[in-house]
Amino acid sequence: MTFEPADRVDSVPPSGIRRFFELAEEMDDIISLGVGEPDFSAPWAAREAAIASLERGQTSYTANRGKRELRERIADYEAAAHNLQYDPAEEILVTAGASEGLDLAFRALLNPGDSIAIAQPCYVSYVPGATFAGIDVVDVPTRAADEFKLTREVLESSGAAEADALVYCYPNNPTGATMTAEEMADVAAFCRENDLLVFADEIYADLTYEHDHTSIATLPGMRERTVVFNGFSKAFAMTGFRLGYAMAPPEAIEAMNRIHQYSMLSAPTTAQHAAIEALNNCRDEVTEMAAQYDRRRKYVLTRFEEMGLDCFPASGAFYAFPECPWDDAGEFAESLLQEKRVAVVPGTAFGEGGSGHLRVSYATGLDDLKEAMARIESFLN
Repeated sequence: MTFEPADRVDSVPPSGIRRFFELAEEMDDIISLGVGEPDFSAPWAAREAAIASLERGQTSYTANRGKRELRERIADYEAAAHNLQYDPAEEILVTAGASEGLDLAFRALLNPGDSIAIAQPCYVSYVPGATFAGIDVVDVPTRAADEFKLTREVLESSGAAEADALVYCYPNNPTGATMTAEEMADVAAFCRENDLLVFADEIYADLTYEHDHTSIATLPGMRERTVVFNGFSKAFAMTGFRLGYAMAPPEAIEAMNRIHQYSMLSAPTTAQHAAIEALNNCRDEVTEMAAQYDRRRKYVLTRFEEMGLDCFPASGAFYAFPECPWDDAGEFAESLLQEKRVAVVPGTAFGEGGSGHLRVSYATGLDDLKEAMARIESFLN
């Protein structure tokens, strides 16, 4: 007998993002605008806190739900930054990245055969995560004409009303789209009317440039039906620490923790010490990083306009999502990589809703961005 992947695993293709990342790794003089990772290092105070915790020998497991001090700091931070009120004792779970939190929610709060509506294009783990949990997927394709916002019209036309839950990410990966308070209120009304659970991925909540971020959980009748996910990877530039958290009513957190305590036991201890320091003393660094992303955003959007590439005015995260000038975005991305040594990701890596587009990350230094834009322009010409 030989090992063969289970059908639910075999049906999921490898990540399209990682494919271009691996291609780029084999080349010299590459400027990567492909991987969604900050070019900044984690704030120095957070790194020092991690080092100090190791020197003190604080290398044991923490509580399954995460260190109490960290959960308290998360509660304070979310209340101040996003108007979210959660009890650190019962309503917050610290996870190994926001991605683990989403996986836990899929498995703990939905049953095999249930269905989940997924706003497309979307982060690459949503559809595979649902597949691994035995959950049916209802595609909700957002549209460039709507600036990739989630609207009542696309929810209704996609059949989302028949689903058991809705998952989305705003500010959005891969498009950079954001939702205003009024637009989010319309989505909330749809969810209440159709009794949908909501899994709100808000990992980019602090990277919104044109208006304030509104969490759907702050809207009437939504807190009790919503799980909010956030973490330290993006705004705090702590990707390698693998630390996130989920916030939800006690019964949801208890169910998620039931799986977490057996599969992960607890999030990394050293990372938790770093996160406590980050929340206590590193918010100024977050503000400065966001300001730099905004400058890069404006530059990239201006350059695409000068090149004649249609690109809606992305206003969050650190991505632009221009239309691809070729019929085959995958072929365009591979040719750009081979000929000009610039890595971007075809929109289809994020589902069919991304067809005809390219994801361009501006989470890299301005000098590299200027060179990359010059190379793209040269390629187009």
